[in-house]
Amino acid sequence: MNIVEANALGKRYRTDWALQECSLAVPSERVVALVGPNGAGKTTLLHLAVGLATPTTGTIRVLGELEPGSPEALAQIAFVAQDAPLHRHLSVQAMLEVTDALNPGLDVAQTKARLRALHIPLDRKVGKLSGGQQSQLALTLALARHPSLLVLDEPLARLDPLARHDFMAQVMASAMEESISVLFSSHVVSELERVADYLIVLGHGHVQLAGDIEEVLADHAVLSGSAEELDRIHAQCTVVHAEVAGRQAQLVVRLGDMGVAPSGWERATISLEELVLAYLREPEAMALPLPLRISASRAEVRS
Repeated sequence: MNIVEANALGKRYRTDWALQECSLAVPSERVVALVGPNGAGKTTLLHLAVGLATPTTGTIRVLGELEPGSPEALAQIAFVAQDAPLHRHLSVQAMLEVTDALNPGLDVAQTKARLRALHIPLDRKVGKLSGGQQSQLALTLALARHPSLLVLDEPLARLDPLARHDFMAQVMASAMEESISVLFSSHVVSELERVADYLIVLGHGHVQLAGDIEEVLADHAVLSGSAEELDRIHAQCTVVHAEVAGRQAQLVVRLGDMGVAPSGWERATISLEELVLAYLREPEAMALPLPLRISASRAEVRS
C-alpha cells in the first residue's frame, strides 16, 4: 500500500500554479522528507494529502485508495501544521480533554504519561509553554490518535537544535513502535539524513526527485576535474549542478549506467545534504540534461 499516490496532480490559486504535473507513489511505513525552497509547493501538496485543499487537475489518493478529506481518511491521518495550532488560553489538561472528546478511543493514560516524560505540566496554560513544548504537545496529541499516517508541515521551524532533536526522536520512536508512516516537510537539511529514509524534492511546483534515500545517493556522486572537459562529462551522465573555480570544476551528477568515474576525474561519495542543495540550486534540474548555471564566483571545490 502507498501512503500517497498522485497522478498529474495540480493546484492553482487564481492565476498562479502552486503545484503542476505532480506524480508520486510513496510507499507505506516510511519516514518521508519533503524538501524544497519557499514557494515550491510543499504545503500545498500536504494540504491536498490531508484534504484541506482540492486538486485543480489530476488526482490524489492516500492510504491506498482513500480520498483525502473523506471520513475514512480523516480517521487515519493526523496533521500538525507549521504553527502547531493550539488553544493558547486552555490548559494542557483541557486541550487533552478536547482532543479526547473529538477522537473516541484516545489513549488518555498513555498520553498523560508521555506529557509527563516531556516535562509538560497538565495544569499549565498552553500559551505559557515554550515553543518547543507547544510543538511537542501538538505532536503528542496527534500521536494519541494512533494514526496510520502522520503529516507534519515544517515541524522544526521554530525549534532550537535541542528541541528539534527531541521532537524528531519522538517521531522516530512512534514510527518504529507503531509502524506509523510519516510525511514531513522541512528546511532543516541537516536533520534529514538522521531521520528520513525516503526523499521528495520539489522545485517550482514540480517533483524534481523522489525515491529511497539509499538508492538516490547511490545513483549520484560528486566529480572533480578539469573545467575544460565539461562537454565530455555532459555526454556521459546527467549533470545536476556545476561549480567552476579557475581550471577546476566540481559537479554533482546523476550516474545512470556509468559505473566508474570518467578518465581524469575524481569521484567522491555524495552526502544527502550535498544532494539536496544541488537540486535546490537547480529547480529545473530534472527537466534539462545540462546544468542550468555554472557558478564561477566564490565557488568551493574539493581538494
